[in-house]
Amino acid sequence: MDSNGDFLTLHGLQDDGDLKFLLKGSQLQKVKSSSWRKDRFYKLQEDCKTIWQESKKMMRSPESQLFSIEDIQEVRQGHQTEGMEKFARDAPEHRCFSIIFKDQRSNLDLIAESETEAQHWVEGLRKIIVHAGSMSQKQKLQHWIHSCLRKADKNKDNKMSFKELKNFLKEVNVQMDDSYARKIFQECDKSRTESLEDDEIETFYRMLTQREEINCLFGALSGSRETLSVDQLAAFLKQEQKEKEAGPQLAQALIQTYEPSEAAKEQKQMTKDGFLMYLLSADGSAFSLAHRRVYQDMSQPLSAYLISSSHNTYLMEDQLTGPSSTEAYIRALCKGCRCVELDCWDGPNMEPVIYHGYTFTSKVLFCDVIKAIKNYAFKVSPYPVIISLENHCTLEQQRVMAHHLRTILGDLLLDRPVDDLVTDFPSPENDKLKLAKELSDLVVYCKSVHFCGFQDPAFYEMSSFTENRALKLAQESGNNLIRHNTKHLSRIYPAGWRTDSSNYNPVDMWNVGCQIVALNFQTPGTEMDVYQGRFQDNGFSGYVLKPDFLRDPSTKFNPRAVAEGPWWNRKRLRVRVISGQQLPKVNKNKNSIVDPKVTVEIHGVARDNASMQTPVVDNNGFNPWWDKEFQFEVDVPELALVRFVVEDYDASSKNDFVGQCTIPFFSLKQGYRHIHLLSKNGDQYPSATLFVKINTED
Repeated sequence: MDSNGDFLTLHGLQDDGDLKFLLKGSQLQKVKSSSWRKDRFYKLQEDCKTIWQESKKMMRSPESQLFSIEDIQEVRQGHQTEGMEKFARDAPEHRCFSIIFKDQRSNLDLIAESETEAQHWVEGLRKIIVHAGSMSQKQKLQHWIHSCLRKADKNKDNKMSFKELKNFLKEVNVQMDDSYARKIFQECDKSRTESLEDDEIETFYRMLTQREEINCLFGALSGSRETLSVDQLAAFLKQEQKEKEAGPQLAQALIQTYEPSEAAKEQKQMTKDGFLMYLLSADGSAFSLAHRRVYQDMSQPLSAYLISSSHNTYLMEDQLTGPSSTEAYIRALCKGCRCVELDCWDGPNMEPVIYHGYTFTSKVLFCDVIKAIKNYAFKVSPYPVIISLENHCTLEQQRVMAHHLRTILGDLLLDRPVDDLVTDFPSPENDKLKLAKELSDLVVYCKSVHFCGFQDPAFYEMSSFTENRALKLAQESGNNLIRHNTKHLSRIYPAGWRTDSSNYNPVDMWNVGCQIVALNFQTPGTEMDVYQGRFQDNGFSGYVLKPDFLRDPSTKFNPRAVAEGPWWNRKRLRVRVISGQQLPKVNKNKNSIVDPKVTVEIHGVARDNASMQTPVVDNNGFNPWWDKEFQFEVDVPELALVRFVVEDYDASSKNDFVGQCTIPFFSLKQGYRHIHLLSKNGDQYPSATLFVKINTED
């Protein structure tokens, strides 16, 4: 049960000075405002997975004083957050650092007593984040189970009583009746001491993590032998997995990569453990490994791509009273966004500000936003970022804006045409490491104008539409809009009544070739799930090449009346949802166990949209089993996305969201695959998966 030792030894960090320091813990100053700065003790827990923070609040549970390393997005040194900029300028930068969380949680701004102490925390946390991210799915599962065992061991005697075993089962999302739990307990308790320890806990762990569906599959492939030969694995890769490169060479490469037994490796064989590690890996994922890198033609004009775009990027919450923040820009850019919006207004001291005009949203300095964009524009993607300025400033403050753009962005700013002869948009491959933007004389390629019909405007004029206007055009003149979008950029933004920052369906806009389909990135939901799924494609670059039939100026395609044509590529998709693994608890009630069901959805042209559901599995989020097959007919697969969503069923109220994954149709891999689930905010769960079998045929 020594999960600390396991983690450190596994990664060769048992003698690391930074981690030894974190395991002892230290006093840090927590900064919340100009008048709130308090000393608090922070310590890395022995599981190397959680940080304990001292709290002075009364009645706080021990769990509420912990936060998980897995929830950390990044660790920034110095005055690199708004809180540090505003409230800690007096503290030397080398003593300051901030912990940025993945979800909407506020940043944790901290000041160490010395530079050395700050370095220990920054470097130590970064090492854990990097090494935790590089763990295989099986290692993550082992680490997670060890952490849960440690949590269940209330009296810290490294033994597990029957009561502790029942608490552990609840912790991992399994409801078991007493008689069955007692049966398992007695099977493992070989020493008859009424507690499990050492090898007995390992036996219990092995029983718990047995994957019966994997055992059956492996037995069928191996002829009930202990290992798979190269030829057997190659046959599986060809017949079931439909791998293009299937053959002895690929089979041997997978054995070398995933087989844990050195003896089996030498014999060029794969054990059941190696087979499971392959299926849980990126090679066994339902999302094509080849599509996780840039593989599309990036030399087309900008109008040929769907471009990941954010609306009112500065907002963290709603459009009426929510906070504006540079952090919102950073989060959007880190999600692959390539078009950000700045609503600019006159500010005090001749410094323009950004906020949602005529509302109570807070304000952020224009210059601070430009600094954040400069620092984060190319962390995720090397391709151009478009700054969409909604300008409400006087001439004097417009000049200040132009000055900030030039001085802060410097060489990153595109302020003249890429080619001497300006007749068409440049390609993403051509402004790489450049920022396109719009502000008076600085505008080159994206001059925002109101749409005035389909007469041929200048190519560099970008039409902006509300979602309602765009939807009406798509319904009444879909083909005309598609042809317009072969040469011109169209930007779509949410309707003004969406004061809660809700989103519209982006698929309807992509289906008519609109490139800049702007959503509220801060608002989770189906729309953002589908959005993130679309832009996971092509290496998460923020640019996805439109299909040929949406780039052809003489195309006859209309998504509302799909007739036969080059786009007609009817596919039959079969999805067999077999099982789930380590689904997270969504109800904070300790005794609540997930009742999971899976919905498989198709999002595409109207005639392809469909949805099918599995039955509900009661009281089991650890290893639910459905084994339910669905069949879909998809006419225009190039525009289709497949969404797998898991919910916690509730008979009396709305189902709770558990996790989801959305995959473009042609990024789906066939065969036996794991689907790695994402949280409500789009972050990957460490070990929550669905096991499925996918087949497509003409």
